[in-house]
Amino acid sequence: MSRGGEPRLDIRLAAVAVAAWVAAAVLMSRSVHAAEVTAAAGLGVAVVAVRTRRRWALALAIGMSVGATTTAVHVAALHTGPVALVQPIFIIELPFTLLVASRLARRKLPRTTWIAVALVTVSLGLGLAAAAPSGGGTSASIGVWVLVLIATGAFQVVVIGAGLRARGNARAALWGLSAACGYALTATLLKSAVAALDQGVGAFFSTWELYGTAIAGVGALFMLQNALQAGSLIAVQPPLTLGDALISACYGVTVFGENVQTSGWLLVVEIVAVLAIAAGCIELSRSLALVHAAEQPEPAG
Repeated sequence: MSRGGEPRLDIRLAAVAVAAWVAAAVLMSRSVHAAEVTAAAGLGVAVVAVRTRRRWALALAIGMSVGATTTAVHVAALHTGPVALVQPIFIIELPFTLLVASRLARRKLPRTTWIAVALVTVSLGLGLAAAAPSGGGTSASIGVWVLVLIATGAFQVVVIGAGLRARGNARAALWGLSAACGYALTATLLKSAVAALDQGVGAFFSTWELYGTAIAGVGALFMLQNALQAGSLIAVQPPLTLGDALISACYGVTVFGENVQTSGWLLVVEIVAVLAIAAGCIELSRSLALVHAAEQPEPAG
């Protein structure tokens, strides 16, 4: 909170980015669903197929537009606030996505799911209040970056290697954690790159962090796709959601010198909050998987 009790700008921007990202994800998902229905329709219902294609194209266009807006707002949030605060806020993306998707699918959520939504939301608020991320800069020396990238590479080698030796949901969870690390690194690099905008557009495009952001982002997306193919959403989502938040906090502290409270009872509150969020994410992932399954088109006869 800022002076006078007004919400901080970085928190407001992060919340807007979450809402926009959920809208984009749902719209893109529905556009893919519409395309699948169209493909299954066949030539016998050409008029319906044309109308469906129009809806698909409109949903896709809107989804891409909202997605671009989301990126811009996310960048602004990172520019105005610490990584250790902005990235964990994206945890609420999971319950928001579930609520929107279930509403559009006209699927009633059970009481346990609503309890999980409340558990994740309240635990996130308590955890962030206890940690109180603050301070930090917007850049780091090349020496710090070298050490961080070496540590990140070693972590990825261990996690991906363990995933290769595992099977099913164990592999999916490990590769989901790898994707989380990639997304956390992407946000950290992006914050550093955006800081160069203060010196002009030319300085922004000349920073190595900008191109590192692209590489890390593509790598994270690749690992996420492999994770989802290896196992269920229930196995992937918790390590992805929590991993992004926790690893981002580590990057914020080590790269930008951000402050996170970890003394005494505050650390206990933070640990309990993380465990509660993990339990809630498992239930929310199970519910989201059921909603997605209900939206799948019937196979063509």
